[in-house]
Amino acid sequence: MCRHLAYLGPEEPLGRFVVEPGHSLYRQSWAPRRQRYGTVNADGFGVGWYASEDPQPARYRRAGPIWADPSFADLARVVRTGALLAAVRDATLAGADAEAAAAPFAAGRWLFSHNGAIPGWPQSVASLVPLLPPVDLLSMEARTDSAFVWALALHRLRSGTPPGLALAETVLQVAEAAPTARLNLLLTDGETIAATAWGDSLWYLSEPGHRTVVASEPYDDAPRWREVPDRTLLVASRRGVTLAPVENPIESPIGEPVEDGPAQDARIQDDPVENPVETRASSPTLDSVRAGAPPSPKEPCT
Repeated sequence: MCRHLAYLGPEEPLGRFVVEPGHSLYRQSWAPRRQRYGTVNADGFGVGWYASEDPQPARYRRAGPIWADPSFADLARVVRTGALLAAVRDATLAGADAEAAAAPFAAGRWLFSHNGAIPGWPQSVASLVPLLPPVDLLSMEARTDSAFVWALALHRLRSGTPPGLALAETVLQVAEAAPTARLNLLLTDGETIAATAWGDSLWYLSEPGHRTVVASEPYDDAPRWREVPDRTLLVASRRGVTLAPVENPIESPIGEPVEDGPAQDARIQDDPVENPVETRASSPTLDSVRAGAPPSPKEPCT
């Protein structure tokens, strides 16, 4: 998986965030603008969402590209939600574990995704295996580094660790074992969002008291998008967003949105969204996208 998005706010159709915007995840599956590793996110996709008065999310996941699934287009048009997590995937090993490897992963009320990769997997993080109960390892949805990172984070959540701290501790633990790992993590329970920027792009859009979106990259060119600095933990609700270094996370009630601060405004204004959204192109075929993509030494995500 290499691009992901989470939303909290008023109920909207899934497609309002995943399909309709000029640079939605749908388009990012073949034409991402800010992806640093890999070029095509065509090895699976998934959406998890929350229905009113049901704390456990529903999921729709497939092993193929999002543009090749006409059923999802209908689903996204009519299903409404006030909270979702969606992802499109670029697999290190194409086809491995099929849709079981597609984010979001789920447990209870939680949805999770990982944008990144662990070089040297699985040998590089073998030393972390004893930290997990055997049943957690045997319950992993897929045999991928993303599923393993999720198992580490979920173990902390189940022990009562707050979500932001659980992600920060997991990132630091994995990065110690595999220093070049890329670990952009995204987690929601339908009421809060926690995310890390660690090796790839992460942005957010906040309208305090109304809605919050956290995404690998902006899905449009609205000026209120803010970039999250690398090695930063983000914790958000519908009320706003707080940022802290991953190495020194602070779990606290969500306060005023960070973009209201003058220093933050100055930083963002100097770094506008690049590459204006083009007119929507028709959905590609998988062969045409892979054939048309420029050669890249960048390794894909998992």
